[in-house]
Amino acid sequence: MRRGGIALWGLCLVLSAPVLAQERVEPGTGVVLRWLDKITGDTQDIEMTNASSHQQRSLRIELGECRYPVGNPAGDAYAFLTIHAENDAKPVFSGWMIASSPGLNPMEHPRYDIWVLRCQSG
Repeated sequence: MRRGGIALWGLCLVLSAPVLAQERVEPGTGVVLRWLDKITGDTQDIEMTNASSHQQRSLRIELGECRYPVGNPAGDAYAFLTIHAENDAKPVFSGWMIASSPGLNPMEHPRYDIWVLRCQSG
């Protein structure tokens, strides 16, 4: 029984160790976002440069930076966004959004949705 417990403990250590090396990333010059009005069904792609802001109806979108795997701006791109609703000091979203997993860290808003499509490079 003791030997089985030690083997199980060893297996847990192996499984919890990082399997893949950290992927190298580089900053893009900006981001392409998709905006959706859930009530009207209107969509629009928004292009922004790093450290800029954009007003989209009642939302103010601020982009810190977009990053992507070296040589692949469309793959696994992620952007640091801060999004404010009109006349609201507290942001409705602040954090990293990932293009390949938009549901991982989504913006919670009753009317609008925003997600990252890709970084811009050059």
